[in-house]
Amino acid sequence: MAPKKAKIKEKKTDEAQPSTAEWSHSAQQLTTEEAVGTSGRPDELLLAGSGSQEAVATDLADDLLLTDDSVDILKKAHDFTMAEELKTLDRDRKELDALRKRLDDEKTENAYKATPSRGRLPSSSNDVEIDDAPEFASIMSGGGSDYANYTVLMPPTPDNQPYSGGGGAPSSTSAGGSKPDDFPLPPYGPSASTKLVNRRGGAGGDDGAGGVSGKMDRRLSTARVPAPSKSLLLRSQTGDFDHNRWLFETKGTYGIGNAYWPQDNNAYADDDGGGAGGGPVKMEDLVDKPWKPLSRKVAIPPGILSPYRLLVLVRFISLFLFLIWRATNPNLDALWLWGISIVCEFWFAFSWLLDQMPKLNPINRAVDLAALREKFESVTPTNPTGRSDLPGLDVFISTADPYKEPPLTTANSLLSILSTEYPAEKLFVYISDDGGALLTFEAMAEACEFAKVWVPFCRKHSIEPRNPDSYFNQKGDPTKGKKRPDFVKDRRWIKREYDEFKVRINGLADLIRRRANAMNARERKLARDKQAADVPTVKATWMADGTHWPGTWLDSAPDHAKGDHASIVQVMIKNPHYDVVPGDAASHPYLDFTGVDVRVPMFVYLSREKRPGYDHNKKAGAMNAMVRASAILSNGPFMLNFDCDHYIYNCMAIREAMCYMLDRGGDRICYIQFPQRFEGIDPSDRYANHNTVFFDGNMRALDGLQGPMYVGTGCLFRRYAVYGFNPPRTNEYRGIYGQVKVPIDPHGHHHPGPEELRPLPEHPDHEAPQRFGKSKMFIETIAVAEYQGRPLQDHPSVQNGRPPGALLMPRPPLDAATVAESVAVVSCWYEDGTEWGLRVGWIYGSVTEDVVTGYRMHNRGWRSVYCITRRDAFRGTAPINLTDRLHQVLRWATGSVEIFFSKNNAFLASRRLKFLQRLSYLNVGIYPFTSLFLIMYCLLPALSLFSGQFIVATLDPTFLCYLLLITITLMLLCLLEVKWSGIGLEEWWRNEQFWVIGGTSAHLAAVLQGLLKVIAGIEISFTLTAKAAAEDDDDPFAELYLVKWTSLFIPPLAVIGINIIALVVGVSRTVYAEIPQYSKLLGGGFFSFWVLAHYYPFAKGLMGRRGRTPTLVYVWAGLISITVSLLWITISPPDDRIAQGGIDV
Repeated sequence: MAPKKAKIKEKKTDEAQPSTAEWSHSAQQLTTEEAVGTSGRPDELLLAGSGSQEAVATDLADDLLLTDDSVDILKKAHDFTMAEELKTLDRDRKELDALRKRLDDEKTENAYKATPSRGRLPSSSNDVEIDDAPEFASIMSGGGSDYANYTVLMPPTPDNQPYSGGGGAPSSTSAGGSKPDDFPLPPYGPSASTKLVNRRGGAGGDDGAGGVSGKMDRRLSTARVPAPSKSLLLRSQTGDFDHNRWLFETKGTYGIGNAYWPQDNNAYADDDGGGAGGGPVKMEDLVDKPWKPLSRKVAIPPGILSPYRLLVLVRFISLFLFLIWRATNPNLDALWLWGISIVCEFWFAFSWLLDQMPKLNPINRAVDLAALREKFESVTPTNPTGRSDLPGLDVFISTADPYKEPPLTTANSLLSILSTEYPAEKLFVYISDDGGALLTFEAMAEACEFAKVWVPFCRKHSIEPRNPDSYFNQKGDPTKGKKRPDFVKDRRWIKREYDEFKVRINGLADLIRRRANAMNARERKLARDKQAADVPTVKATWMADGTHWPGTWLDSAPDHAKGDHASIVQVMIKNPHYDVVPGDAASHPYLDFTGVDVRVPMFVYLSREKRPGYDHNKKAGAMNAMVRASAILSNGPFMLNFDCDHYIYNCMAIREAMCYMLDRGGDRICYIQFPQRFEGIDPSDRYANHNTVFFDGNMRALDGLQGPMYVGTGCLFRRYAVYGFNPPRTNEYRGIYGQVKVPIDPHGHHHPGPEELRPLPEHPDHEAPQRFGKSKMFIETIAVAEYQGRPLQDHPSVQNGRPPGALLMPRPPLDAATVAESVAVVSCWYEDGTEWGLRVGWIYGSVTEDVVTGYRMHNRGWRSVYCITRRDAFRGTAPINLTDRLHQVLRWATGSVEIFFSKNNAFLASRRLKFLQRLSYLNVGIYPFTSLFLIMYCLLPALSLFSGQFIVATLDPTFLCYLLLITITLMLLCLLEVKWSGIGLEEWWRNEQFWVIGGTSAHLAAVLQGLLKVIAGIEISFTLTAKAAAEDDDDPFAELYLVKWTSLFIPPLAVIGINIIALVVGVSRTVYAEIPQYSKLLGGGFFSFWVLAHYYPFAKGLMGRRGRTPTLVYVWAGLISITVSLLWITISPPDDRIAQGGIDV
């Protein structure tokens, strides 16, 4: 190498040498990170010889910001060192790989300081010795040894920030003379000025003293370039600096944050070793996920909602103008016909307005289940074990008669609830057997035994749905999405177990009767052996353990009959352990539950006491008994109620409801209503059993106001709201239509208005015995339930919250005193002198206790939420027989009439009820009265055909234009409503048909029954709707074709028969008239056909299977036709004149 050095010396002899003073002011020592690359990793060094000599030198000049003279020096150095560097590249790479592995394991400051001594490349002939080459001296420094002190500008990333061992801030100085195309360097640290970083040492001061002491033993290899050249990092199209590529290729960063943190966590600590939080700054301080809401509103697209609202306005104006025109243009030839029609039309317009106005603000909602899990079931400083912090949930199942509500159906519902995705230690299930039947009791005992294998099986294989009957009967491939190799074996075994379980349930009735007969025979024999003839023999019902059943016996006896039996509370499954109990291979002889939580939630059988002379208030009384008993045993702050034929179809549905209850502002929500979905309905949905127009249209629209109404099963309640308390925050809506919102204090002492708005005292003990009863243990649970139902106080915007981790403590085990107290609170005398059913719990006095209970909560200022899940949350059964369906509608309509004539009428609501919400509740009480006008309007076409007149004098163009405009706007409204609600046109049409069928039958009967109750005080009683389907394996819809006669058939039959006869009369009159008046025939005939089209499902239902019409239908049709004919002859007797075309002959 000596000749080469001499050659270089000859070329540089005549060049001017820079002074040492001009270089020394910026002399820096290079840090180890800069010696191997900007990321501090040796594997990032780049070979400068990848291009030509001039390109490399230019790149180095651009990257290191060298002077033009230094560029010339680097060109010569590159030519001198390139060959030898290539030879040692392979060996250097192997050493660098080993060094990278060591550097990754060392996270402290000493790791970086030790890098030059451990990972420095060995010196070879390609390294230019600074001391032996004075000819490399710059013309600016005046000496060869100053070559090592050249100044570079590096981006101030966390990796190349110089620091001292004590964590002091790096020194910085201003750098001037940067080129115009240099990429901007963002300011970091205490100074925004550019930092001068030495290539191999630490940070130096402005006088360069930090790099002088050791620069004689430093080496510089021009083959080591810390970052890609700027020319290679330019975008090909714009020519701008590609910052993303620079970050990728150099692993460079800008500052500190949760996107990247330097290897040394203490690098950014304060001088005293502490950060802003009192300790070193760590990555964990920034990686905490930001606060997330658990739910959000999803607005309907304006492209749908705005035209919808506009069409509502257009139709309202059209109806208003049409009614004015109708009122000012009477038919003088038939004033009675005109008068009936105009009264009906005014009422229909009013009814449409009540139904349409609450639909102006529909919304959708969405939840974040991942955020729920992160907040309540993740490992956090307040929850170090990751145990569930979710509140407790009490689930209620209500049943009354095991012979109308099959125990197998109830057992399947119970199994779906026990296996749902909710912490087992936080889930408590109760069943209320209002009939006190041993059949239900033993069926639930069998279900609890089967649950020990069904629940772990569902958890292991993520079964959906978790109702075993629905799961095994669903169509499709059961192995779809299943990955465990033992799934087929497990499913085959559990299917066999379930079949045996069904056989045992089906045979329980006979087993109980045979056991009772045997035990009674033994008792009689023992009595005869003791010669105790005077001992009365009682036909008792016996349990399997040989004791008398305390409930209803098969053969009624005193204290053991329906309506006369003791209270029963039986904890069939105890509260499980508060920690997960994983199974193992020995947990079951046939199923491997290794790693699967085998716990089963707590289950309690309950039957309240019934005695003669007490009003037990039907289902509402049973629900209140479960509320009190559950408060003593588990006291879950939330409650979910089911009918016995409903089950959980989506195992995540409860978690979705909790997202609303536990979200910010969730403390103002009283209940979460789920839509009701049904199975076993005929594909055409002949009688609108799905009721999708109501559940997907009306209820979704109410969600945009104060919330949906409570409509029975599938509703999750806040226990504190059920107790009759006011919400923590509420508003009053004042003005003509509630346009002025005034926040009020619901717990203030001055509360004018209805008695129910008076808040319960802050200390329930003051008036608790008068309101809740005399159970001190129950009263103590009220404050606990309110506190546990609060949302987490994890954000400043959360009001009335609780701290995280407050519900991690295990629940104490049940003792005999607690169970005894739960028995006492379900006695028939407990509610005497209290406000249960009046202001507390489910409200009494109405067949539709669900609507009244929800109305009372809304009237206090609470809100509710409608939870529509992507997969149906719950499913149940509905009556598909015409008779059963009409009786169901009759019960609902009768309850609405009772609401209208009670203090629960929306006219008497408080100011806390929103205006449009008030209209919706007003419509609930008024809609049955529409039947009075509907049946008259359905008979108007027949009366027009009989009389030869019409509701208007002539088919005036104005009348036809109004009629066309009203019809078109109605159709367009329906199309848009279908768009935002997701219902189908066929479903909408079925709903319209059954509205006419029910309106002229069940609604009319409900109005008459309601008037009888109000005027004469006659109580209304209804029989329980049977939940069992017809026993026909060949046709699952066999019940659809059953024709069971009821008096509700008479009004629709009369309307159909009269319209058919009227069509025949009208056609005959017009055809045989001298001057036919086809306009009147067209008007009356069109409306008659329109009426008959609405009655098509009713007529089809009367025909039964394969069109076989019962003889009774023909008999009634003949009687109605004869009656109408005689009535018409009496009203309009024929005379001696013959009228032909309007000309008397």
